[in-house]
Amino acid sequence: MLPNNFNRQRWSYLFFKRAFDIVASSVILLLLSPVFLLVAILIKLESPGPVFYTSRRVGRYYRIFDFYKFRSMRTNSDSLLEKMKSLNHYGGVTVEERNPDAIGKGYANPAPMRIVRDKADGNRMLFSDNGWVDESDWLAQQSADVQKTFVKFQNDPRITRVGQFIRNTSIDELPQLFNVLKGDMSLVGNRPLPLYEAEKLTTDADIERFFAPAGITGLWQVTERGKKATSSNSRKNLDVQYAQKCSTALDLWILFRTPVAAFQTENV
Repeated sequence: MLPNNFNRQRWSYLFFKRAFDIVASSVILLLLSPVFLLVAILIKLESPGPVFYTSRRVGRYYRIFDFYKFRSMRTNSDSLLEKMKSLNHYGGVTVEERNPDAIGKGYANPAPMRIVRDKADGNRMLFSDNGWVDESDWLAQQSADVQKTFVKFQNDPRITRVGQFIRNTSIDELPQLFNVLKGDMSLVGNRPLPLYEAEKLTTDADIERFFAPAGITGLWQVTERGKKATSSNSRKNLDVQYAQKCSTALDLWILFRTPVAAFQTENV
């Protein structure tokens, strides 16, 4: 379903945006071909495996595509992810870990949940298949689930030395220019999400972010990228804000801010 403000002016904006993407990505790929070759050699010298990392991502209108990056992690990085949940920058502490007594009382699985009003004072009480549930713990569990939607680690040991450099300078993002040329992405837009993240964003507020094109850089990258104190909520809010206000002027502002934001100061 298209947003209400999807009118003729927006179609003109998207047409110009696509034309600009094709011309700009073609020129940049040609100019940066020596950099691609150098980075490929360095990656192969430090760590065995492919030069490029390909993953399935979700873009505009939940369209799934192959997403390209220079490989910055060791080839067994995916197998290490499960062992590193406690290091997740966006959170990962469940109600059971915070309060062991919550196990078996309905807090670990908050759905299905029924709301019952106390006849005496009219206050709401929560009831699951396992019994009565303390509302504060139930809300805490839902908050934890949202935080675990996004995955990021500080000082990630899976990243190679070359990988750390190309990440901090955003060189690892350059192969996405092929995605832009193919039409999977735009130079400016919301970050395309892995499938396991996108499938959790199904509320009316969350899905609005998918009305905007997927992009290499975006509002979140130029305002929050690299900050240790950033959160998944601020990221989602900025994505929605871009989807609502995207325009040629905003895209140009983001592009001009991107070179400065690319050199992040926090190792996250």
